[in-house]
Amino acid sequence: MLMITEALLYAATLPLTGKSYRKFIRYSVNLWSRAGRCAGDWADHEEKSRNAIRAAVADLRQNRTAVVLGSGLLRDVPIDDLARDFDTVVLIDLVHLASVRLWLAAKGYRNVRLIERDLSGYDDFSAGQEPEPLGFLRGVPYLDFVVSANLLSQIGRGVKRRHEAEAAGRMPEDTVERLIAAHLSGLSGLSCRHCLVTDIAYAVIDRNGKTHEEADLLHGVAPPPAKAVWTWPVAPLGEESRDYRIEHKVIAGW
Repeated sequence: MLMITEALLYAATLPLTGKSYRKFIRYSVNLWSRAGRCAGDWADHEEKSRNAIRAAVADLRQNRTAVVLGSGLLRDVPIDDLARDFDTVVLIDLVHLASVRLWLAAKGYRNVRLIERDLSGYDDFSAGQEPEPLGFLRGVPYLDFVVSANLLSQIGRGVKRRHEAEAAGRMPEDTVERLIAAHLSGLSGLSCRHCLVTDIAYAVIDRNGKTHEEADLLHGVAPPPAKAVWTWPVAPLGEESRDYRIEHKVIAGW
């Protein structure tokens, strides 16, 4: 039954998505499916993500336009609060699933805009340009708040995959690090309030609590100081294996 639902969601999202972004629909559907299976285990992470964003906007003097980078399934974004408090909310991601679009339509939000965009900066960098993936935000009028919502590690993962598929020597060896750093630099360079929520490391842990593998999801790039830190059980026991779980370390700062 779940596979049928996934197929229907894919089919419904396909005509709503620009041709250049359709290749990412499968990943978004897979994320939607896992989020449903792991809803109980992910609930604390999602609530802490939402609370970090709420805290970041709590004392803003003006609430005109808010931009969410990596809006995804909106499970970790306090969209009700943002849509209520801001004149305009712009949601940016590679794909906006039909289920998300339908939910937003049912809520009746008239001030929420959806934009499809690759936020990695890879294409410009591969064309020889200095990476400035968030430079477009300078053209957003009345911008008072930007949040990067559990996006940065996904940029690193996607860039690493594309970089490894390139012919040897076509792209700099430090492509992944430079594009992660460009995202952080783009956020810190904003004149408005900004918030970063991102996972920065993961660990593979067996049933006995022994850690078998660890990795830095930011590839050595130092994140800004964190105001909150927590653990996200991305793959609880039984999700990928009966013998191990995968936990991510998440930080939030603003």
